[in-house]
Amino acid sequence: MHASHTQGSPSARSKAGAVFRVTSGNFLEQFDFFLFGFYATQIAAVFFPSSSEFASLMMTFAVFGAGFLMRPLGAVILGAYIDDVGRKKGLIVTLSIMASGTQLIVLVPGYASIGLWAPLLVLVGRLLQGFSAGAELGGVSVYLAEMATPGRKGFYTSWQSASQQAAIVVAAGLGYVLNQQLSPAMVADWGWRIPFAVGCIIVPFIFVLRRSLEETEEFAKRAQRPTMKQVFATLGRNWSVVVAGMLMVAMTTTAFYLITVYAPTFGKTVLNLSTTDALLVTLLVGVSNFIWLPIGGHLSDRFGRKPMLIAMTLLAVFTAYPALSFLAASPSFAHMLEVLLWLSFLYGLYNGAMIPALTEIMPVEVRVAGFSLAYSLATAVFGGFTPAICTWLIHLSGDKGAPGYWMTFAALCALCSTLLLYRDSSSRAAVPA
Repeated sequence: MHASHTQGSPSARSKAGAVFRVTSGNFLEQFDFFLFGFYATQIAAVFFPSSSEFASLMMTFAVFGAGFLMRPLGAVILGAYIDDVGRKKGLIVTLSIMASGTQLIVLVPGYASIGLWAPLLVLVGRLLQGFSAGAELGGVSVYLAEMATPGRKGFYTSWQSASQQAAIVVAAGLGYVLNQQLSPAMVADWGWRIPFAVGCIIVPFIFVLRRSLEETEEFAKRAQRPTMKQVFATLGRNWSVVVAGMLMVAMTTTAFYLITVYAPTFGKTVLNLSTTDALLVTLLVGVSNFIWLPIGGHLSDRFGRKPMLIAMTLLAVFTAYPALSFLAASPSFAHMLEVLLWLSFLYGLYNGAMIPALTEIMPVEVRVAGFSLAYSLATAVFGGFTPAICTWLIHLSGDKGAPGYWMTFAALCALCSTLLLYRDSSSRAAVPA
């Protein structure tokens, strides 16, 4: 594709092509993350054997969460790198690191074969994935925001999250087929590795797609690009914006990991539904998210970010726990689908407005690093540990609807930060470099 197509007056087709190429890495990232959450019980048995299923599962979710602790580090280091060298080069680097982590998880033998090296190498794989994901989300979101046509930033940036939903649909679909074709013993022994291997196979195709990306016109026109030192200094001056941004993202990450990554485990181990039912619900939730995200982005372009963010957080505060309590009291496939589709609606409309809002509140010269750091901190503190916290809350309280408390808390954090960031027009201006 010629630069003039992308940077001059790009056609709808060339814009769509750029969106597809840049979000392909997001697809792979979420594909792997979802698989780790979905096959948590099998991974627990292979790498973290224990006499207690609760202890084994908690160790697996802790390793899952550990990947998120690397995200803030990746956000600052790789985010600053992308702000320095450009969106295209930086996103190829994040993809390389992510692919390395995925390959490691696929190839590591079980605990029975190599002992403690097994969980240790899986942890290294997760840390590599987390480090790369720290800047991947921000890099893709900022690329989409910078290439968007005027007045349509919300719609364009929503495709970053929408690509992740496509990954969930594909991963859940693969899991569904495996469950139909293989016995539970075969899935537990080696079948769970097949979807991860599929993720490795598509990596070369994503590399080809990413290499053909054009740099964004906005970045290419920038006369001065900050050094790493200047990026860190600007982030330090704008720490309050980063923290407020992190709290705004809290609702997104908590809701997302609750209704996708944790949902299959919740359906199987807490509600005692079949694996097939839990998978099918998760697949339909991915489709629902995919539909609502662009709608949320479009509505925020039309009516403004603030009204959308406030309306969705308030709805979450008042309905998250009652909805999950209803599901826990009368578990069934239909009830699980109803409740998770409602939470999907809240997540999709909220996130569609939140992503462009987060790109707008960050100082332009550290847009990728600032966005990535806020998002990564929220994912580390809230989202990534959602499966572990939900498992722990249910174990502690005996209340199967307890995950609703966690989502309500995250929604309150998001509501407060939105009111703070939008209290007046001047409050949204970041501290100048």
